[in-house]
This record gives sequence, C-alpha cells and structure tokens, in this order.
Amino acid sequence: MDAIETDRVVLRNFRKADAADLLAYLHEPVASCFLSLKLADMSAAEAEAEERSRSEEHIAVCLRDSGKLIGDVFALPEEDTFSVGWNFNAGFGGAGFASEAARALFAYLFTVKQARRLYAYVEDHNIASQRLCERLGMRKEGLFKEFVSFKKDDDGDPIFENTMQYAILRKEWEPHQ
Repeated sequence: MDAIETDRVVLRNFRKADAADLLAYLHEPVASCFLSLKLADMSAAEAEAEERSRSEEHIAVCLRDSGKLIGDVFALPEEDTFSVGWNFNAGFGGAGFASEAARALFAYLFTVKQARRLYAYVEDHNIASQRLCERLGMRKEGLFKEFVSFKKDDDGDPIFENTMQYAILRKEWEPHQ
C-alpha cells in the first residue's frame, strides 16, 4: 500500500527495521486480545516485522516527524467488509495517535478499498478502545458473553472474556467526513 500521511502520523507497510519498536509494545501486550502476538525477544520481533512487511493487513503507524513506530492498525478483508483494530505502544497513549491513525485507515478502506462495512471486536474492560470506536462513529452492535479466552487461571482453566462488537457502514461514515 502507498503510505498515508496525517498531521502527526504515517501509516505504511512494516519494515524489518521496525523490529525493536515492535518488540517494545508486543513484549508485554496491554490488551489481552494481543497476548497471542507476544514477542519473547529481538529475534522473534525481527521475524514478526519481516512477516508483516509482506502483508497489507497489518499497517505500521509511525510518528511523522521521527519515523518511530508507535503501533499498528489492521484490516482483515472479508469481501466488502473488513475486521479492523489497533494496537499501540502504551507510552504513546492518550495523545490521540490511535484516533488519528484509525480515522485515516477508515477513510482509506471506505474510499480506496470500497469497503461497505467495518467492524471491530473490543473486550468489555477495554474502555479506551470502546471510546475510540465511538469517536470514529461506530455503533455498538452487541455483547458476546464469555466469547473468547486469551488466558488461563491458576488451575489451567480458560478465563472467558465478554466482547463487544462495534461497526460502521460506509453510508454512515461519509456524511461525517
């Protein structure tokens, strides 16, 4: 994909050189849904950055001024629908970078990829992502009780999490842009 620039961030394909910054936020993922992506060391980060560089589904989000990778957004296609999401280095939280990057991703998906619908899954305890979905104009479509497990308790039994689904249609997005 061609790079997308906003006022403060650049969305671009991953590069092998992103490994150290990728390790910074995937060494200990904050959101439990990203625990399966946990990276143990720099070797694993290099392999993950290399793999992501061959895909347009995972998009690097970098600071425009320095080029530093601060997170990523993703868009997984399902015909005219995309499952979307974001994962950012917590050290850059609260500054609006995720909102800026997600808004640029949505505009790209609706205009260039001609998406009809975007949806996101958010754990019921991830308030920051819920608020981001709402700022992006997404509506809550439902709550899946004990939908998925990312962790196990001390006895090895799965801990199931409640998950919300948010979505937005192109016709809902366009009037607000």
